[in-house]
Amino acid sequence: MDFAIVEEHALLREIVQDFYKRELPRERIREFDRNGTGPPDDILAKMAELGWLGLTIPGEYDGGGADVMTAAVLIEELARGWASLASDLVLTSMASGLLTRFGTEEQRQTVLPGLARGEMRIAFSLSEPSGGTDVLNGTTSAELDGSEWVIQGQKLYTSRAHEAAQIIVLARTDAPTGGKKARGWSLIMTPRDQEEIQVRKLDLLGFRSAGTTEVFYDAARAPEDGLIGERGRGFYHLLASLNNERITAAAIGIGIAQAAFDEALQYATERQAFGRPIGAFQALQHSLADTATELEQARLLVQKAAWLEMNGRECAREAAMANVAAGELAVRATDRGMRILAGHGMNSDSPMERYLRDARLQVFSPVSNEMGRNFIGESYGLPRSY
Repeated sequence: MDFAIVEEHALLREIVQDFYKRELPRERIREFDRNGTGPPDDILAKMAELGWLGLTIPGEYDGGGADVMTAAVLIEELARGWASLASDLVLTSMASGLLTRFGTEEQRQTVLPGLARGEMRIAFSLSEPSGGTDVLNGTTSAELDGSEWVIQGQKLYTSRAHEAAQIIVLARTDAPTGGKKARGWSLIMTPRDQEEIQVRKLDLLGFRSAGTTEVFYDAARAPEDGLIGERGRGFYHLLASLNNERITAAAIGIGIAQAAFDEALQYATERQAFGRPIGAFQALQHSLADTATELEQARLLVQKAAWLEMNGRECAREAAMANVAAGELAVRATDRGMRILAGHGMNSDSPMERYLRDARLQVFSPVSNEMGRNFIGESYGLPRSY
């Protein structure tokens, strides 16, 4: 890897750490988490000024045009402070990737500059109560009525829908052909501000500030030119963005694990028992050593997948590996951290309990680690298991 790039990434990490010290101290994040509220407008405005909201958006649309490696570094470091905040950038990265690759010029001009400047938000409605990982088992539909799409259905786990100007909805627009369930699904960009769209915020264990919602579409309307890409090929368009999503989601898992390690290491250094720091005890040293080693392994997996993606090489296997490894690490690292902090970690004044809650999501989002392992096995020629 180019050493200049490594130095650039190290500087980016320092800038993020300084940002947290100035703008988002732990006490402020704790209140947002308790109340289930996301970053306020002043924080988003400052992130936009730093170029973070539009990091991966092409320069002609007011973005930074950064590669997925840089995005992973930024997202990891943001997740190290507040995972919910980092998840916002994953949404922006997904939207910009889809629109850049499959959207029309009008769609890109309408959405991307606003995202980069922090003037608007966008949401994705993909999962359904009947589906989860099995997205193709959904029943949400869209039919053309004159010059508008009419959308009917229900979606789960749509982050930021209550604040979004537009929602990208995966809906069935055509019957499947050739025995392929994946055919006939389309992606439609839909204005959220209409009575036919009802949003209910969900009260979750972790990522409480990510604004996760359930969305009901009761004959909701979208313009005909809201179609993203080719009609009936929406699921395939999503597949084209999966590698970047898995890489950046893995970065969130690493950020959570790193935060748990940092907290546990500091506590083990300062906490005294039996006349010496508890970090002098072999059992705790081994626990911290295991997390430190696994952090390096997972980070290298993310970097390899990102490097392959940046260079136009196949990376589906590596992206899946990175996502599985980082998700499992987040759970192990926060569990170890909680064991080291013991009762102190259970106190809401400690961020460890938030790290522990947030880590649970990483083993089944954006896809379950069990399904990720299926993808990896299949990539080695094993029979499809689902």
